[in-house]
Amino acid sequence: MRKIARYFGVGAVAAAVDISLFALFARYLGYNYLVVGFFTFILATAVNYALSIRYVFESGIRFARHHEVALVFGVSAFGLAVNQLVLYLGVAVVRLDVVLSKVAATGAVFLWNYTVRSRFVFKGRS
Repeated sequence: MRKIARYFGVGAVAAAVDISLFALFARYLGYNYLVVGFFTFILATAVNYALSIRYVFESGIRFARHHEVALVFGVSAFGLAVNQLVLYLGVAVVRLDVVLSKVAATGAVFLWNYTVRSRFVFKGRS
């Protein structure tokens, strides 16, 4: 339970980076929300990984560091697809505000990332 609480804190920091930069570039500067969503998601994934290996998971237990990073971003590729889909549906179909759509997209991906990272990427050796 403590691990998921720490991951929630790490996720909150990464989400704050993601959503605040998204709001700046998509809402206030007028860049395309899907392009901005792609780049802020990648940056937030890097922030999440760096904080996760410091505060939540033990790095290097199952995979070498370069494989671990590749797996984290590989797992996040599915999360990115979900993020983009929810963003698109929220903005183009439901006509929600772009930032509200981004918050929904971030929430949709949170549980996926934690579950796969904890059970596969950072799972201890059997």
